[in-house]
Amino acid sequence: MYVKCWGSRGSIPVSGRDYVRYGGDTTCLEVRSKNGAIIVVDAGTGIRRLGNHLASNGTRSLDFLFTHAHWDHLMGLPFFKPLYMDSFHIRMQGCPFARIYVEKLLSRVMAPPNFPITYSELSAKIEYEKACSSKLVIDTIEVFPVPISHPNQGAGYKFVEDGRTFVFLTDNELDYPHRGGKSYEDYLEFSRGADFLIHDAEFTPAEYVKTRGWGHSIYPRVVQLGMEAGVGMLGLFHLNQDRVDDAMDALAEDARAIARRAGHGLDVFGVACDMEFTV
Repeated sequence: MYVKCWGSRGSIPVSGRDYVRYGGDTTCLEVRSKNGAIIVVDAGTGIRRLGNHLASNGTRSLDFLFTHAHWDHLMGLPFFKPLYMDSFHIRMQGCPFARIYVEKLLSRVMAPPNFPITYSELSAKIEYEKACSSKLVIDTIEVFPVPISHPNQGAGYKFVEDGRTFVFLTDNELDYPHRGGKSYEDYLEFSRGADFLIHDAEFTPAEYVKTRGWGHSIYPRVVQLGMEAGVGMLGLFHLNQDRVDDAMDALAEDARAIARRAGHGLDVFGVACDMEFTV
């Protein structure tokens, strides 16, 4: 299973000399099966570059999953080139919403006066799955959704192929029980034994004094989750829009120090744009 990050920034895209190493695009992941089937997770601004890549390399089909409907996870959708190609087949999975809601949600993103091209004018063949089941099968990958603890709700995902596991839990607050979310123990069990875990780690403990309840986790708690779950690699995600490269390097190094002090050899790092992984 191949995983590529096309955007890991939270809340709003950023740019400039202080955001070169980690990038400034908001959430978009590409998950690819061993047979080349493509799953796109979220449509933050990183999806523009992904779309350009797919349009130029001959890809003509993919599946879409969304974690939730907040703007930073949808704002790139109108700039996703495959939507305008009549040769492209896109299957929108129902997760985490029912079919009617997903279709209505996406049409609102491309509604006047906010965008000059309406959803009804798209050329790609778009299909909608009716609902979000407890397990999806996309080519050789099994996908298991789990509710996230976040305002307005949503879903995280576990991807399993040939006994290898990748878990993606962004916008998930481990220490605040949002409506519809799960407990820390539930997320621990969901992540247990994963080869690779990417988890929201936007805030420091000092920042969390003012941001508790916003739907995002502190990185020491995420390191604890990774250690207790026995994951192979831990990627810190949903990078704060004001966290410049040097500050993100320092945060990641402190996360590694937490693991070292606990006598744990956890491989932990900040997830940057264009990082690629083989799980």
